[in-house]
Amino acid sequence: MSPRAQLQLWAAQRIGAAVLALCVTVHLATMIYAVHHGLSATAILDRTRGNWGWAGFYVLFVLAVSVHAPIGMRTICGEWLGLSDRAVDVVLAALGVALAIVGLRAVWAVFAS
Repeated sequence: MSPRAQLQLWAAQRIGAAVLALCVTVHLATMIYAVHHGLSATAILDRTRGNWGWAGFYVLFVLAVSVHAPIGMRTICGEWLGLSDRAVDVVLAALGVALAIVGLRAVWAVFAS
């Protein structure tokens, strides 16, 4: 892999981590607030259903995971599975797409339910 590609992956990994840190903090703070104020799962879903702001937030969360996790798995797949660089690229691209599809379906299910 070229030094430029390595730098781009490094930057994407770090940006993804920063976005994830923010998203996890907001998600946990919101859940703690909701639980402490006696909101049920149904009440929480009622408040998030059709809410473009929360949908956008969780789309960002899903996309950050879809970028961050496959890059983090790169070295592990290469070392543990003994795959070529090209095979690792294909496997991890598939993982990123799968994470995005599953996550975006979940966001849509909450938004549109």
